[in-house]
Amino acid sequence: METQVTQPGSTAAKLLMGRGSNRRAWQDKLTQVGVTFGGTMVFVALLLIFFYLLYVVKPIFDGADVTPVMTAQLDKPGVATLMVGSDEQNEIIYRVTSEGEVQFYRATTGQLIETNSIEIPSDAHIVSSATAFPSQQRFAYGLSNGQVIIADLQFGVTYPDNQRLITPNVSFPLGQPSLQVADGDVALNQLTFAYSSDRMSFAYRSDAGQWFLSRQEGEENMMTEEVEWTATSSVISDTPVQVQQQLMTPDQRQLLLLSGNRLFVYDIRDAEAISLMQVIELERAKTKVTDVSLLAGASSVLVSYDNGLILQYFQVNGDKGRQYQAIRQFSNQAGVKRIASEFYRKSFATISDSGELNLLYTTSQRKLFSQRFDLKQPGVMGFSPRSNALVVEAGGQLHLFAVDNSHPEVSWSAMWDKVWYEGYPEPQYVWQSTSGSDDFEAKLSLMPLAFGTMKAALYAMLFATPLAIAGAIYTAYFMSPKVRAVVKPTIEIMEALPTVILGFLAGLWLAPLIEDNLPGLLLLLVLLPCSILLTAFAWHQLPGRWKQRLPETYQELMLLPVIVFIGWFSFYISPVVEQAFFGGDSRMFITNELGITFDQRNALVVGIAMGFAVIPTIFSIAEDAVFSVPRHLSNGSLALGATNWQTLTKVVLLTASPGIFSAVMMGLGRAVGETMIVLMATGNTAIMEWSVFEGMRTLAANIAVEMPESAIGSSHYRVLFLAAFVLFIFTFLVNTIAEVVRQRLRERYSSL
Repeated sequence: METQVTQPGSTAAKLLMGRGSNRRAWQDKLTQVGVTFGGTMVFVALLLIFFYLLYVVKPIFDGADVTPVMTAQLDKPGVATLMVGSDEQNEIIYRVTSEGEVQFYRATTGQLIETNSIEIPSDAHIVSSATAFPSQQRFAYGLSNGQVIIADLQFGVTYPDNQRLITPNVSFPLGQPSLQVADGDVALNQLTFAYSSDRMSFAYRSDAGQWFLSRQEGEENMMTEEVEWTATSSVISDTPVQVQQQLMTPDQRQLLLLSGNRLFVYDIRDAEAISLMQVIELERAKTKVTDVSLLAGASSVLVSYDNGLILQYFQVNGDKGRQYQAIRQFSNQAGVKRIASEFYRKSFATISDSGELNLLYTTSQRKLFSQRFDLKQPGVMGFSPRSNALVVEAGGQLHLFAVDNSHPEVSWSAMWDKVWYEGYPEPQYVWQSTSGSDDFEAKLSLMPLAFGTMKAALYAMLFATPLAIAGAIYTAYFMSPKVRAVVKPTIEIMEALPTVILGFLAGLWLAPLIEDNLPGLLLLLVLLPCSILLTAFAWHQLPGRWKQRLPETYQELMLLPVIVFIGWFSFYISPVVEQAFFGGDSRMFITNELGITFDQRNALVVGIAMGFAVIPTIFSIAEDAVFSVPRHLSNGSLALGATNWQTLTKVVLLTASPGIFSAVMMGLGRAVGETMIVLMATGNTAIMEWSVFEGMRTLAANIAVEMPESAIGSSHYRVLFLAAFVLFIFTFLVNTIAEVVRQRLRERYSSL
């Protein structure tokens, strides 16, 4: 059987070569298209993440919007209005008059639904009226016979025929229309009050000009389960002669009397020992106080002036104890006639004589909305319970406005500047997004979280970078091939270890170990490098014949017994050192003698634990960079008479510097984005302290902790997305800078 052999120059050979070339060309083309498509899709994915984060974050920086909805003509417009507002669904608006009538209007049509008249005893008449805190929707009338009538506005919701029906109602929380407050038929002039389930307080002025405080203490009878009230009445001394406005805090601790441009603050916690706490001088040049109001939570007092200036006061600890202090101010050119606060948030509305309506927020110090409406002779204002509607009484009409004010507490200054929060001694960076109180002042500063992220990454990199780079250089340049074949895969496989395991070990094992053996750890940091240097020096001084007897392949393994012994010795002698130098308790010594706070789960624990997670990343990339340096460069250097160390520092490291720099940047990115280790190994306290013995809270850990509990679409939810956006931008900038530096290093040392 004959076999035909195709000659290279024959036509068949040319056809076969042509087919093979076409196949390779198609393969190259498909590979190019696939790589281009994959790279493009990665870029598109990054852009989609970027724009989605922007989409979620953008609404927190939008302003508010107020839109007129309806106008209702008042019944008996000449009667003074005490209080206005609406139900939770904004379907019914109400008006409470100073003469004892409650009028309910349909919000859609402005039609009067019903009028409820408060029954007044035949031998008395109304001499004063007062409202409670806005969230309570409660009011009271002071009578000429010393009695008071307290009433609540309630809105019952039923669903007949699957249609929502809201029924307004006026109820009496005491179970009876009136309560005797003053003896001897003393008129309750200029009444102010506060009510809770077990305590009531009433402050009033008699016809003789004397101010009184009457307190009712309630106690439930164990037999009848009825609340029995015990009354205490006291005279308030040091009161001004003329009082334009009076307020009582809902906690029944303070009474505020406005007299001219002075605000008198009384401590009424003990009804039998009332004292004047402070006299606030409100006078400003050529101005007059127009209104004093309590902000939500009743920790702040808002004072408005006829020139449009608004000042916020709250108590600050000082030399004289807790005193009210002017904290921040707002300005409205059109002036301010009335102020209305929201039920729970720190937003408030102002209105001027010209009808200019403004929405402002204290913590973020933002003016959210400002517009002039046709509101003649504006009077009382009131927010709805959900703060999505505002009712204004003006010109004999009730005006209903729809309010869109979703994220007033967020501003650039509130997130990145120091803010003076209620009750704090000074402006601070604070992250506290939730609380058990509805009128909580949200503290959404991202500075402590960004600081904690940098702090955790710094200590992790301080621990990991020297060890990883030094290990990579030794493994790639000095270590024998047999040992390198074991060491390199072992370290690289550490990267597959779940970080939750590292965090678990750091929090439950490493943190208590360091706390109990802190002197031993400090000794280890000193003795370990010294022992390695001494061992190297002793090896260098050994006679040559002794060195020849030891296997050259495994010389580096001879350090293992030294390292193990030094580690054991440091922790073994730790109690002795602690007793000798730290009085037997190093933690108490650090806290009491050095004045440094010591947390068991601190930055030191995080640095060590997260360092172990970062080391494999840096080591693997740096080792490959050093090992990939062409051998002819190092051989040429050695042939010219350079030592191994000179060759390493002058040739190898310079050539491998782009790869080493990339390794460090990759490790930094890993440290910045780490979540589980910092979540489990720190106290998750959002503080700004560089101390290695204190914890921190990082952006990534904060997102992991709080995202599940945040309400979708809330300010808290969107600020967490903003934190993710900050992390995204930071890692993008770090990687971009790293790539630019790497390319320049590569161009600079590529000629070696």
